[in-house]
Amino acid sequence: MRKYRKQEHIENYLKTSFHGDPLFKDVFIQHYSLPGFAFNEIDTHVDFMGHSLDFPLMINAITGGTEFAEEINRDLARLAKDFSIPMAVGSQTIALEDEDAVESFTIVRETIGKDGLVFANLNGLLGPEEAKKAVKMIDADALQIHLNPAQELIMEEGDRDFRPVRENIRAIVASLDVPVIVKEVGFGMSSQVIQEIYDLGVRYVDVAGFGGTNFFEVENLRYPEEDYSELFSWGNPTCLCLLLAKDLGLKDLKIIGSGGIRGAEDLFKALVLGSDLGAISGELLNYLIHGGYAYAHQFLDQLQYKFKILMMLTGSKTIEDIKKVPYGLKGDLRSLYDTF
Repeated sequence: MRKYRKQEHIENYLKTSFHGDPLFKDVFIQHYSLPGFAFNEIDTHVDFMGHSLDFPLMINAITGGTEFAEEINRDLARLAKDFSIPMAVGSQTIALEDEDAVESFTIVRETIGKDGLVFANLNGLLGPEEAKKAVKMIDADALQIHLNPAQELIMEEGDRDFRPVRENIRAIVASLDVPVIVKEVGFGMSSQVIQEIYDLGVRYVDVAGFGGTNFFEVENLRYPEEDYSELFSWGNPTCLCLLLAKDLGLKDLKIIGSGGIRGAEDLFKALVLGSDLGAISGELLNYLIHGGYAYAHQFLDQLQYKFKILMMLTGSKTIEDIKKVPYGLKGDLRSLYDTF
């Protein structure tokens, strides 16, 4: 059942038509006409979890568990290796239950190699023993724990009891010898949730805001006799999540900005708003499925080049300089941010 569902998720994502707004359009950045350096002096390297990355982007959790998913993960891992960026696998729960599904996850480490940054992934309803197995399975450098109550609640076979999640997170942080990242799946994190996660010992969060993959629609396509379309607009927009996370002032908290990043300008704005790293999943999957590996590679290559153009046009020679770029807020983002 779980393996079939994983296949459905990929197929249904490609069928989705609802486009949420992460509100990147409401972030205004002034053009700067007097950069004092050459284009080839721009440095996009960033340190993350003790690794030096060539670019401040990661390939976020997408899939695993089927032969089709294995092919996708192999290509995504090749991209991560080519661009020297991290990659997270999809939920490994299926591989803990079905040995035949393991190879669709281990292919990532095999492809990236021992020096690449790879993240394991599990649901927050699983505990330390499962977490250790997931990390060991792919020799992971960190574990993502995903929070997905919204998705679970419209799945007929989904979970309905989330009481163990907080204690599981606390126990996993205490028992693992690798960092723990807590992430949403596309509905965003409030400042209250981020603070609670921090208090449990977590120092890496992925806000995964509204505006990217919409799991209400993805799951609804599995049950065409139901109509959940009135919920498709539910969630905290990515830009609002980032602003609220930054306002908490938790100096040792690392923020991953994801949810609707579709190009260089979105990624740049995510860093301006406080992300230490941006993350992409659905948009890259589209390029990979519809055009193959070379097409996806070209997309990332162009994204990287356009990102450097934006660095030049804001006087940002390094990634740290981006975090000092002034910005203005307008429209819905301004109104929402003023509310909180």
